[in-house]
Amino acid sequence: MIRELKTLVAVAQEGTFAAAGHRIGLTQAAVSAQIQRLETELGFELFNRSGRTAHLNRQGQQTLRQAQELIRLYSELGSPTPGSAPSIQVNIGAIASVQRAMLPNALATFHARFAQCRTRVLPGLSMDLVNLVDTGDLDIALLIRPPFALQSDLQWTTLMREPYRLLVPEHLADEHWEDLLRTQPFIRYDRSSFGGRQVDRFLRHLHLAVNEKCELDELEAIVSLVGLGLGVALVPQTSSHCLWPANVKCLDLGGHTFHRDIGLIHRSKGTLADPVRALIEIITECG
Repeated sequence: MIRELKTLVAVAQEGTFAAAGHRIGLTQAAVSAQIQRLETELGFELFNRSGRTAHLNRQGQQTLRQAQELIRLYSELGSPTPGSAPSIQVNIGAIASVQRAMLPNALATFHARFAQCRTRVLPGLSMDLVNLVDTGDLDIALLIRPPFALQSDLQWTTLMREPYRLLVPEHLADEHWEDLLRTQPFIRYDRSSFGGRQVDRFLRHLHLAVNEKCELDELEAIVSLVGLGLGVALVPQTSSHCLWPANVKCLDLGGHTFHRDIGLIHRSKGTLADPVRALIEIITECG
């Protein structure tokens, strides 16, 4: 709720949701969503709204004073004594494969440079992580590139491109990948994820009707199921999958190879704290 309270202070000071959003690096819609969430939690409205302006009502004014005090106390959490430099927390979102690959080295480098900072890593699907950066609940997120244009105040940096391969049980390694997709049971990469949607578009583009056996999001589980002989699967070859299990073979799609872009999303650097900007640079170098 601290983020919502900080947004409340910004709106009270700026007078409009748009101006407050510009100051704290959020869209007007994200500011509105945070204020609505805060009002729902409190059980009463905080503003008298007139056109584009928003003025605190009586309960809002009282809440503002309490919010400012709570923010002050929150800033001192983790400090040895009140009034000393507060510990800064950086909130990071990351899909599972990135948490296993580039993120540990980046975090180790970051904490060596910023001993006073704390980091919190939140796992999730790419779509959810985009929304959490937009609402200000996350400072940055590492995810699959969205298949749509981002809000103008959100920035994207591509870190790596991962090619998709067809994984098959060892005894099918000599057959053609297209024949296997048509004839073998298919283990589908979850269509609710950006990566799974890429698989779906690929199959539709080639007019390949597959015999779907199951659908899941965890890539490690998909690899294991292929090794157990349940079927074949189209998955990205991540940095942690340079070597596949002995009972799984990886088939190249040749000229039909498609990729998923892994990258970093964050708000405008001018609105970010120094440690967050430094972490972005470290992750970009590690990528």
